[in-house]
Amino acid sequence: METKLLNELEIKYFKEITQLNAVSGEEKEVANYVIKELEKLNLQIFKDNMGNVIALKESKNNPNKFKILLDAHMDEVGFMVKKIEENGLISIYPLGGMDYSNFLGTRILLKTFDKKYFEGTFVSNIKGEVNENNLKADFGFSSKNEAINNGVSEGNMVAIKGEIQFLNEGKRILSKAIDDRYGVILILDILNELKDKELPYDLYASFSVQEELGLRGIQGVLTRVNPDIAFALDCSRAEDEFNQGLGKLGEGVLLRIIDRGYIAPHAFIEYQKEAVIKTNGKYQYFTTLGTTNAASLAPKNILTIPHCIVGRSIHTPSTVIDTLDFIYAKNSLKYMLENINYEKYIELKEDKYN
Repeated sequence: METKLLNELEIKYFKEITQLNAVSGEEKEVANYVIKELEKLNLQIFKDNMGNVIALKESKNNPNKFKILLDAHMDEVGFMVKKIEENGLISIYPLGGMDYSNFLGTRILLKTFDKKYFEGTFVSNIKGEVNENNLKADFGFSSKNEAINNGVSEGNMVAIKGEIQFLNEGKRILSKAIDDRYGVILILDILNELKDKELPYDLYASFSVQEELGLRGIQGVLTRVNPDIAFALDCSRAEDEFNQGLGKLGEGVLLRIIDRGYIAPHAFIEYQKEAVIKTNGKYQYFTTLGTTNAASLAPKNILTIPHCIVGRSIHTPSTVIDTLDFIYAKNSLKYMLENINYEKYIELKEDKYN
């Protein structure tokens, strides 16, 4: 059952964007989808040599114009063909951090360089610890030659399959690739809602590549955009399965004060909290040993904050998020974007250094 909590466009985005296949380094399916949506909004669109997609909503006739960036990464964790075995099975190379035991018996999809698709699965009869050396993919080929004759090659993308489902009358959403299709969907949603609103700054949106391989794509974004303020949208790991740890579904936007690569400015965190309160949402404080593209943005002297929600079982075929968390994130981000002006930017900046 679909959810009544989301509007028609949001439901469409969740149903379509989560099911696109875009492992790190092979983000074309999401990039092409995003470009078509951005063209409908008549935004300036750039695509760089890494594959990042960047859009600009330009402010008109504003002498104190500054720049804000919204960023979400398009890639999902997945695999690459490392070797074709003599018996037709495929050895894989991991693209992103993951627990390999989560994938035993999982349905997967291989895409050849000439865009042929093959359905398959990971074998499950593995003794002992599962690792990248013994996790094998089976696409039904009886020999190495048969796989090669069908166009399979080292370097082909292997994506995880995970159908989207709206759970419990749409109160929660189950799908693959919620990390970070949450962010991609939210940025497109926000751009649609702000399309007719004049803003006192240039609003950039980046849909970046290869975040799962060490925040690589955002470096390319920064060669084109030098923003003053940046929001890094991402889905973090929930730790509430056993009623302990930080990050609980349904408890709202993360006030992500510190992670492995970043410490959030106090004034910006307080503004984020204000935005959640003003829009009748929920928030929760969060720390983690993971990181986001904020870790690459902040050292460039960009006033940066992550704008995240949590999901259970991220980096698996079956991530679950709370639908209201998405709505809280959307409403609070929109509030900040509609209320930041040059004076507010200077206030946040000066608090950081004084």
